[in-house]
Amino acid sequence: MKKHTISVLVENKFGVLARIAGLFSARGFNIDSLAVGETEDPTISRMTIVLSADDRILQQVKKQLNKLIDVIRVIEFTKQECINREIMLIKVSAPEKKRQEILKIVNSVDAEVVDVGEDTITVQETGDESKIHALLELLRPYGIKEIVRSGTIAIGKEGK
Repeated sequence: MKKHTISVLVENKFGVLARIAGLFSARGFNIDSLAVGETEDPTISRMTIVLSADDRILQQVKKQLNKLIDVIRVIEFTKQECINREIMLIKVSAPEKKRQEILKIVNSVDAEVVDVGEDTITVQETGDESKIHALLELLRPYGIKEIVRSGTIAIGKEGK
């Protein structure tokens, strides 16, 4: 199974998210990532959904989404057709003797320290899934206390 990114433009109304989530759960489809936000038009929201599926299941999902009354448009993105990003906040155990090592790692990947506590450092990273994963693996040996990830957002590239 391959990961697919789908952008769904929907009416910005109460209950739309629940209906779409219900569509996935009723059919036994798992959502890997879901991000929702208002677009440039406040009456429309964009849902970015990442799912692992074969081509048959993907086509079925797209057909089912298009049947929902509040769905305006369904767009499937390939990696070449879109720019995708995610944000992660990661709280790392940071005793005094390890702080400089952790700060070097953070600086080497252009991440940002957003909070320094007595025993922890909280780091923010923005990028594609591979960049997020790389920082996570670099910091794992220091002891990860907490992770919060936004889920993927995506926008189509302009044609050349």
